Amino acid sequence: MKYYQVVTYGCQMNENDTEKIHGILESMGHQETENLEKTDIFLINTCCVRETAENKVFGLLGRLKKIKESRPSMVIGVGGCMTQLAETAEHIRKRFPFVNLIYGTGCLHNLPDMIDRALAGSKTLIDSGQPEGIFEAIPTKRKDGIKAWVPVIYGCDNFCTYCIVPFVRGRERSRRSEDIIAELKELAEKGYKEVTLLGQNVNSYGKDFKGSGDSSDFSELILAAEKVEGIERIRFMTSHPKDFNDRLIEAIGNSNKICEHIHIPVQSGSNRVLALMNRGYDRDYYLDLVARIRKDLPKVSITSDIMVGFPGETDQDFMDTLDLLEKVRYDTVYTFVYNRRKGTPAEKMINQVSEQEKRRRIEALIKMQNEISLESNSKEIGSVYEILIEGASRANDEVMIGRTKTNKLVLVSGLTKGAGEIIRARIVSYSLSHLDAVCLD
Repeated sequence: MKYYQVVTYGCQMNENDTEKIHGILESMGHQETENLEKTDIFLINTCCVRETAENKVFGLLGRLKKIKESRPSMVIGVGGCMTQLAETAEHIRKRFPFVNLIYGTGCLHNLPDMIDRALAGSKTLIDSGQPEGIFEAIPTKRKDGIKAWVPVIYGCDNFCTYCIVPFVRGRERSRRSEDIIAELKELAEKGYKEVTLLGQNVNSYGKDFKGSGDSSDFSELILAAEKVEGIERIRFMTSHPKDFNDRLIEAIGNSNKICEHIHIPVQSGSNRVLALMNRGYDRDYYLDLVARIRKDLPKVSITSDIMVGFPGETDQDFMDTLDLLEKVRYDTVYTFVYNRRKGTPAEKMINQVSEQEKRRRIEALIKMQNEISLESNSKEIGSVYEILIEGASRANDEVMIGRTKTNKLVLVSGLTKGAGEIIRARIVSYSLSHLDAVCLD
């Protein structure tokens, strides 16, 4: 038996990949440890969407170098989105020659053989072939016994000009609906209460089934998922606005388990910038989509992603984004500064925005959204919600933490029930980050 550690950067898809890596290692008879001195296998699951994540990986590898020098038998591996790019994989091989394994996002099924060969003394092993097909037999080890991520589609066909994902995650590949439902049933049997259906674009689910005899689309999938006994809540992310249709809105409205929280990244409020980004919609389409969602789902919480500083973004373009923010009034927005990513069309675009201007814009965007979020939370006073309890607060073990179906974080006092229970609670106070409630059960 060997001891292992896995460090993860990036999105929920990366987190789910890490659960598979844990499953692979434990199925091989290895055991997780937090003690670096005991670690025999150290794997890093990487992200290349943001430059900061890449820099953290390089910094970590620099620190591991000294440990490797004192313990040459330790196996160090780097996988994930960064190493799916052949150029980056080769850079890691040359700059960090002590790394034993370099593997891409589509190569997890080959990981057991690579680990065994590395433990046996093989020199640097590289496997970064293009992701193809879906491997259902990979074991998964999840740590949380209440909520689980379940991928339904891999890859992306959208090719937004700033995004590297289609190049590192491959083209869209949908899992068979029966495999997804079987996984949900297994999770329910293990006591999981909530699942989040994952994909770079969940709305595209089933498009690649044409001609295969399977006519499932995402609307049908979530309604099938609702029938799984034991699963109490169903979430999904991420949705692409151009593929969010009325059938999906209707399916959510007809559901008792699908949460009234929709994450629909807009990225920019400027039509000119949206076209440069190759997003496939304009602001009028997006605003109409939000209006249709709110008309049919009046209790819905809408969140989004917004990027500032895209090449060529002018002051007027940024003002258009602030105007859209004011019109939509999101519950929460995840804000980002544009980073140049090698291999994307935006990398070579002219009129790159200065770092100083990016900082000014992101600060203004965050300030406005914080005011909107605070106002949204203030309107929750007196509301009664069903809360799925996730566990005790780290700051006070007499206070439990949970979430509404609208995905708002709630701290609940006066509670006798534990994690995994769904309780009724009344909101009594609020802050920017969470709501406070008292239990009514």
